Amino acid sequence: MKNRMKKSKYTPGNFALKVKKSGTGKGLFTLSPIPKGSCIIEYTGILMKEKDLYTINSKYLFEVGKNKTINGNIKSNTARFINHSCVGNCEADGPAGRVFISAIKNIKAGEELTYDYGKEYFDEHLKPVGCKCMKCFK
Repeated sequence: MKNRMKKSKYTPGNFALKVKKSGTGKGLFTLSPIPKGSCIIEYTGILMKEKDLYTINSKYLFEVGKNKTINGNIKSNTARFINHSCVGNCEADGPAGRVFISAIKNIKAGEELTYDYGKEYFDEHLKPVGCKCMKCFK
């Protein structure tokens, strides 16, 4: 009898993704369809304590717990190019200290991956300049 490892809901699938120009700069697009519920990619980087964040200049910060943030400003982290949308097609979730991006609806090949960055980020960074997502920017 073979011993098979159970696939975790936090195991990214083998989806073809590409960083390219989007309406807000660079974005992450899928080259293949992604079914709803699929884990797409992990948001990776350097796990930092809150006190250390003041020594860096990065816009790719993802809070993952009290006093812990992932600095995603590393070349291998293509998930950092997933842009905000008030009605995104993805969500961010994961076990302590890690972030995985999953599809919350079926995503067609060629679509940009987006998720809602949350109220705190929106109020601090997007509200002053105006949201540029498909829902808000008409």
